[in-house]
Amino acid sequence: MAEDVVVAGVGMHPFGRHSGRSLKDLARVAGLRALLDAGIGPQGVQMVYSSNAMAGMLQGQEMVRGQTVLREIGIEGVPVVNVENACAGGSTAFAQAVMAIRSGAADVVLAIGFEKMFVADRSRTLDALESAADLDVVAGLGIQFTAVYGMRLRVRLADGSITRQDLADVSVKSHANGARNPYAQHRVQVTADQVLESRTIADPLTLLMCSSICDGAAAVVLARGGALPQPGRPTVRVLASASTSGFTLDPAGGPSGATLCAQRAYEQAGAGPGDVDVAEVHDAMAPAELLYAEQLGFCPPGDGARFFRSGATALDGRLPINPSGGLASRGHPVGATGLGQLAELTWQLRGEAGERQVHRPRIALAQNSGGWLEGESAAVNVHLLERTQRWT
Repeated sequence: MAEDVVVAGVGMHPFGRHSGRSLKDLARVAGLRALLDAGIGPQGVQMVYSSNAMAGMLQGQEMVRGQTVLREIGIEGVPVVNVENACAGGSTAFAQAVMAIRSGAADVVLAIGFEKMFVADRSRTLDALESAADLDVVAGLGIQFTAVYGMRLRVRLADGSITRQDLADVSVKSHANGARNPYAQHRVQVTADQVLESRTIADPLTLLMCSSICDGAAAVVLARGGALPQPGRPTVRVLASASTSGFTLDPAGGPSGATLCAQRAYEQAGAGPGDVDVAEVHDAMAPAELLYAEQLGFCPPGDGARFFRSGATALDGRLPINPSGGLASRGHPVGATGLGQLAELTWQLRGEAGERQVHRPRIALAQNSGGWLEGESAAVNVHLLERTQRWT
């Protein structure tokens, strides 16, 4: 690595329904909070990577989305790179910011993501979401994202490695975590019966297992090690930043995109899944946590449900997963999601997560996937963060 990279500041606008606020309002709150957290003003930013997925289709703002919102923060005259990478856009902006610092192109870079999905005509949002797939494949198969998740889970239900009770229980856990998160969209605890009895979206998935339409923004200030002071609090540094794109799956079976990306991140960090103390994974449908636990190496293939039932992924477990509540509870404003994960993990590593704080984490993993090709996510990013100071 050419340069050590640290997370100097993070900020979020609460995820949820914000009908009275514009896209610029959401981004301004998250961006200024991140700058304040980093102890700098807008003039301290040397480069920006800006993530948004839907403003072109939903607000009519194309091509210069980042520039239009950043001038509201006071960031002008520096390179602004607009990133669009489906649900993985926020983590892609983070990855590019890390790369810029490691290359020596900049010392202080802002990664920001923002999305406003609530519009008068809900069908426009659903069409925008559907455009994150290969449209030729989608048209040929006649399926949607939720159906893809449903098919994968039905295979596991059929072989007995996962039960419907597991699907409900992991959703209950996610909502319980989200209820402790002031930035979460859904802050209400639910029961397993409520989850199972809610409306079916794509069998076996029900409404309370799925993420919903959401507005929100998140931002992260990254800096070259030593470029910005971090007085009085632990330093969080980037151990690894890995990315991959979708590929044609081997008919005989083979590792998923998330697995390959995680393997690259572990190799960069000189660490393994057993070193991870807390994780945020891309559970657009809460039961996806069970599958990602396997794909990221936290447990053997086929053991995701058993791993969950052991209590390992609870807030007080060996490896808490989605302490924020995850996408299904914290919310999934597409362009901001990956950066929301990284903000949460930064708070966890600093010991600033309040009621949802896990016990003394040192290494954190964020996995964010986006879009869909035939049988695989179109984009995957995995990042590893480390608290450099010992807990006292």
